Amino acid sequence: MFPSMRLTSRLGLRLVRWNSTAGPTLPPLMTALRTDLKTAMRAKDTPRYFQFLPNALSAIWASMLTNYFPIIRLNVLRALISETNNAAKTNSPIQTDLQLLSLIRKRISASKDAAKEFESENRPDLKETEDRHIAILEEYGAQVKTMSVDEIKTIVAEELAKLKETGKKVEVGFLLKSLFSPGGALDGKPAERSEVARIAKEAISSA
Repeated sequence: MFPSMRLTSRLGLRLVRWNSTAGPTLPPLMTALRTDLKTAMRAKDTPRYFQFLPNALSAIWASMLTNYFPIIRLNVLRALISETNNAAKTNSPIQTDLQLLSLIRKRISASKDAAKEFESENRPDLKETEDRHIAILEEYGAQVKTMSVDEIKTIVAEELAKLKETGKKVEVGFLLKSLFSPGGALDGKPAERSEVARIAKEAISSA
């Protein structure tokens, strides 16, 4: 679920310029997000058209206009870039596509929760907006190439078996540390840590 944002060219351009100097490293996907933001802005300033519409505008016509104008994509892109910029000011900056993918998946989860809530409140219009957020986020998330679940499961199972041979009690944190430590089976591999943690937990509980 994304906060309401003023869709003005000036604000958007400042966002793009600020992000271009936010840090020394820029994930490839973030470059794509910035490019798409500029493209969406050229479409642009769509809210100004709505101020001239009559108050009695039908929901169907409003939905058609929303589909035509890139308002939702613009909001999604700005929200992602804004969150990345905010993270750059913390001890956990987003510097890789995998980290950006983690952020995208969190946003997808939030939008799914919001969509369910709006559906229960009989607000199909708001649910539809969240569904579009999800579709756009999944589109960008799919651009990040990661290891398959089966590949991760195989590596986790092998590492778990190896650690058990030492006679030590294997917990999720210990297994993850072994997998991601320098020289570990997943060190430098395109595997999202949260996904590996989920698989590791399942592997330990079923062992």
